Amino acid sequence: MPRLSEVIAALDALWPPERAESWDAVGTVCGEPDAEVTRVLFAVDPVQETVDEAVRLGANLLVTHHPLYLRGTTTVAASTFKGRAVHTLIKNDIALHVAHTNADSADPGVSDALAGALDLRVTGPLVPDPTDAQGRRGLGRVCELDPPATLGHFAARVAARLPATAQGIRVAGDPDALISKVAVSGGSGDSLFADVRAAGVDAFVTADLRHHPASEAREQTPLALIDAAHWATEWPWCEQAAAQLDEISDRHGWDLRVHVSKTVTDPWTSHHAPTTTLPTSASRAPLDPSGAPN
Repeated sequence: MPRLSEVIAALDALWPPERAESWDAVGTVCGEPDAEVTRVLFAVDPVQETVDEAVRLGANLLVTHHPLYLRGTTTVAASTFKGRAVHTLIKNDIALHVAHTNADSADPGVSDALAGALDLRVTGPLVPDPTDAQGRRGLGRVCELDPPATLGHFAARVAARLPATAQGIRVAGDPDALISKVAVSGGSGDSLFADVRAAGVDAFVTADLRHHPASEAREQTPLALIDAAHWATEWPWCEQAAAQLDEISDRHGWDLRVHVSKTVTDPWTSHHAPTTTLPTSASRAPLDPSGAPN
């Protein structure tokens, strides 16, 4: 069986920590370097649910995309939810390792996994990494949809291919518009609108789109927007990363058991569609479905 330090070295080769953004917090959060690793769990979020799942599974290593301590801390007290997660991990001899923005820009990276889940053909990065002479690394991906489809049909594909969440997906644009060139960015993507416009794509698939950036993007071009849940756009990376570690394990004869968490850790738990009348209040006027109240 490999030692934790050997597995971490393999993961760092896939997602070098020096390629993370300067503000990011990646790498090993806890774990004994000489401990043996037999079972690994990949998840998006290092929350108590996935920590408990790792305990039940008998995992020695939990690998997450999101950091546990992104902005630092002065305590790991078990009275805090993050401290409780650390206590649970250490008590059960489970290491925690994080690959965040270094996995976003990798080749393959988070957006490659998203494109693959949507059956899109990647043609290159949306924001190329200037240090990559081959032009394959970087944030986001520009893709081809082959054959082209209407926005309505493509949006239905996104909804069917990504894990189900309370939010589902939101769409901005003409449902009959023809889509052939698509930009994708796993996670929050509304800081990339300038790059999306420069790429000349028909649609942008991402998450966490805010009102003003989305409104301004729609006013400037006929760009279609597909906004999915943050967790859902990044979860396909877990399957991709697990397959990468499986291949490394086979090559080294490690015989690791590698698992992907299917626990939905998206924070939103329900979605309510609008109704034509406001509930249980006779003092309020009926809601006009054709527009906002006035």
